[in-house]
Amino acid sequence: MYFLWYLLIGLVAGWLANLLVKGHGSGLVVNLIVGIIGGILGGWVLSLFGLVAVGTAGSLIASVAGAVILLWIARAVTAPAKKKPAR
Repeated sequence: MYFLWYLLIGLVAGWLANLLVKGHGSGLVVNLIVGIIGGILGGWVLSLFGLVAVGTAGSLIASVAGAVILLWIARAVTAPAKKKPAR
């Protein structure tokens, strides 16, 4: 049962992160993957500060924060290089 709850939190976290970063959702599977990886990343980042996500709300907040960080990293890595203007 907890596995399904984690999947649901990951799905919601991925969807919210996509709304915050891109302005629209990316689809069910992508949101789920981003949310689950974001949950792991968010929990790790919180542990660096000595914090622990407690309860459903804490898990959701940590997952959204981690998913936003993940999307920012993905955008920075995949962003095309800016061309210099011609003189």
